[in-house]
Amino acid sequence: MATRDNKGPDLQRSLALLWAGRTPGRRGPRAQLTVERIALAAIQVADADGLDALSMQRVATELGYSTMSLYNHIPGKDLLLEVMADVAAAKPPELDGAKDYRDAVRQWASALWSAFRTHPWLLRVPLDHSPIGPNQLAWLDRLLRPLLEAGLAPGEARAAALHLTAVVRGTAQIGLDMNSAHKTDGGRPRTETELARALSELIDPEGYPALAAVHAAEAGVASGPEQTGEGTLPAEIGFGVDRFLDGIDAWVAKS
Repeated sequence: MATRDNKGPDLQRSLALLWAGRTPGRRGPRAQLTVERIALAAIQVADADGLDALSMQRVATELGYSTMSLYNHIPGKDLLLEVMADVAAAKPPELDGAKDYRDAVRQWASALWSAFRTHPWLLRVPLDHSPIGPNQLAWLDRLLRPLLEAGLAPGEARAAALHLTAVVRGTAQIGLDMNSAHKTDGGRPRTETELARALSELIDPEGYPALAAVHAAEAGVASGPEQTGEGTLPAEIGFGVDRFLDGIDAWVAKS
């Protein structure tokens, strides 16, 4: 299998694959096997069974082709993951109807959060370089627009976009890791409720005074359905996004 060498990612090869078939097509019969078709089949495998089950041979079997046929289009699994990530990202949300820049940013973050929940394997794809795929660039562009409208300078907008992406991705990653860790059998906690109940018996107010106070306060609040509608965010990420936007407002007002 073709792999990257110690010189790092081959960006030219990545660009060629990520943009293959994304430009206006020529007339005539469509090729039976394309980069996008391979990526879509690989996404189905990852959605169903995770990245551990993904291999070029598995994707070839799903498509009814030989493994070598896939290598003729995508030289290796590392490049397949790049294409998969961009195809799975799809188009970013339309933000033209947002009330203001804050609402637009929240809608964007909510859509990214939903994408990670739909394709949790995206959180396992290595980030070897900045986004260069058409869909990923579209997501970045869509976020930069309201940040620039808020009054940030171009460099500040890019830094803010990177930070917000990291906040959403990092929080989603923590949630995925925690769910994978405690959704087991053998008497171990399998849900957040069971985990909270188990912790309530272990957190000693004398040893963990601040944690005990927070845990007690959270336990006393009835948990409602998770908000996943357009522009809404679950509490674990919404608070951080809102406070970051408060910081942008303060920074722009001071500039």
